[in-house]
Amino acid sequence: MVIGATVAAVAVATVASAGQVSAESANGDLGSTSATRSASVARPAASTGYFNTYTTVATLGNANSCYAAEGFAVGSSYTYAVKINGDESKAVIYRTRMSDGTTTLMKNGDNGTSYASYLGHANDVVLSSNDGNYYMFVVTMKAGSTSVVKLKYVSTTYYKVGSYTIKYNGVNKSMSGVKITSKTASTINFLFKSGRTFYRGALGLTATSGTINLTAGFTLDVADALVNGKTVPDITSYANQGFGYHSNTVYFPMTHENVSVVLVYRNISSASGTIRSADDLSFRITSSAYPDLFEIESVGIGAGSHLWFSTNRRKAAGDTAHDGVHYFNGYTA
Repeated sequence: MVIGATVAAVAVATVASAGQVSAESANGDLGSTSATRSASVARPAASTGYFNTYTTVATLGNANSCYAAEGFAVGSSYTYAVKINGDESKAVIYRTRMSDGTTTLMKNGDNGTSYASYLGHANDVVLSSNDGNYYMFVVTMKAGSTSVVKLKYVSTTYYKVGSYTIKYNGVNKSMSGVKITSKTASTINFLFKSGRTFYRGALGLTATSGTINLTAGFTLDVADALVNGKTVPDITSYANQGFGYHSNTVYFPMTHENVSVVLVYRNISSASGTIRSADDLSFRITSSAYPDLFEIESVGIGAGSHLWFSTNRRKAAGDTAHDGVHYFNGYTA
């Protein structure tokens, strides 16, 4: 199934279409800017500063009654967004081509359906490749033998090929975020998180089962984080979901109602204790277009070196029509 997403100039207040530019200022006033994708990409870009507008590339459907956007990962040409149903018995995966927004509901190659029953909350996803094969690792937010599930994917079809237990100090743990920091000829090195606390762990490159033993990493200081040069009131009460990792840097989204911020933490490879966010780079969307909820689920660096992200967006309670895939305007990693 392909969910339409064409590149066209559209009014900012309309239902999201590929190429739509949403200029939403920090005080919640909806901007009047509208442009095609090519116009947006042509704007000067920067790797530091404050960024508070975004382009919507695709909207995500609700196949199999999966209404909640959860895990998200960014590859070189496509993004992968997971949505789940209310009791977490089904999860669907949407693949979006970043160049034009074409979005496809992926198929479960093990049973021919379009959903998986073993991904739990599917709170975050990371992509990996080995010997020409492509994989996803999904954190389920479950403790035990399915803490992490490994999928192999071929085009728009996926297959379950592994599951793993996460332990810390000998105790089974569930994690809410995962990214890969490096790989060797035999090992994948992961960065996991639970809340604002991060852990490091490793797994055999081709292992299909086993235990990922975690070591302590670091904790994020969010209370003192600056967004556009100022601390954010009550930010410690904001929810956090997945996270992004690129070039030794963590991108950490947090949400409260219709406000989402992304904090940036550098020099992760040597980080320990409590670390502070960068003062020269921050992101925020305060959405008047989606006043009930604008929740950034996870982020990643993708096409154009942009910061891409997925959302749960609601105009009002019960709205299920506006979850999407987007990128921040003006920023390049």
